[in-house]
Order: sequence, then structure tokens, then C-alpha cells
Amino acid sequence: MILLATANAGKCRELGRLLGTHVDPIEGYVAPAETGRSYRENAWLKIEAARALAPAGATLVADDSGLEVTALCGAPGLGSARFGGPRLDDAGRVSVLLERLAGADDRSARFVCVLVALRPDGEPIEVEGLVDGTIVAEPRGAGGFGYDPVFLPRGETRTTAELSSEEKDAISHRGRAARELRVLLEL
Repeated sequence: MILLATANAGKCRELGRLLGTHVDPIEGYVAPAETGRSYRENAWLKIEAARALAPAGATLVADDSGLEVTALCGAPGLGSARFGGPRLDDAGRVSVLLERLAGADDRSARFVCVLVALRPDGEPIEVEGLVDGTIVAEPRGAGGFGYDPVFLPRGETRTTAELSSEEKDAISHRGRAARELRVLLEL
């Protein structure tokens, strides 16, 4: 049994697709404050919050991810989900990002995903997935979520939001991390 430290069933479906197995949310899970200084630390905070709620014999998985933009000294980074303020939706965060990049010559960026797992025997597993790219001037595409409409993966002519789910999974930071986790979990 694999349980994801989330209450979001959509995230479970995505990770299940990437791992090739069924993944469930943790009933009653409430995300802790992300006070870590790294994606890794935040993911382990989520595991700790989930541990008390998980049944014996479950493998717990948590992730933390973000977009790091060179011209913004790595921002939004750990604060990607809250970038620009707590009341903004994805489109609002993208708008703030583009405003802050106005006139920037260097639009290089990368997505980072850290997945951590805790096996039933207590063995910890940590993996990281990265994808480099650039930020385009205007949103393009209707797929994906978050910053996908403005992220152009290196070697691509389409933003992440213009790729099919299968194409995105093949090159995304989360897809790369999940493939490595899948091997380590022997799924």
C-alpha cells in the first residue's frame, strides 16, 4: 500500500500513473507549514505529519517541488505555490512571474521535484528530478497546471502546458523523480 502525504486525490492519480501503481491519499491529512530550508526538508515535514495517520504496513511518500528562475535568484523556489501572495491562483502567480521578469535577458529556469518515501520497515528513500528550460513571454497551452503555460523545457518548442500528459511525464521533474522512485521501491 502506497500513501501520499496529501488530501488531494488528483495528486494521487498523477503519482500513481507515474509509479505504475495505485496511490491513495492519507485520510485526515493536513499539510504542515513548509518551514524547511530545502525541498527535501519540506517533503520530510510532510512525511512526519502523515506518519501518525498512516496504517501499519504502508509506504509513505511525500513530495515538494518548485520553479527556480535564474534572473530572480532562484525564486519562486520553495515558495512557488505561494508566490505573489496567498490569494493568487495559478494564473495570478504566472502573471506576477512575468511582471518580475519584464526586461530580463536571462530567462533560464528549472523545475525541481524531491520525492521522499518511508518504507514500512523505516527505510528512507530520497530522489530528485530536474528539468531545465526557459520562461516564455506569454502563457501558451491549456494543459498542465501551475507555471506550465510559461515553462519551455530545453530542447522543446512547446511549453509544458502544450504537451500531452504522456509527453510531459516523459521529461518533467516529477516524472524523472517518480521513475527513479519506482525502481527503488521495486514497483
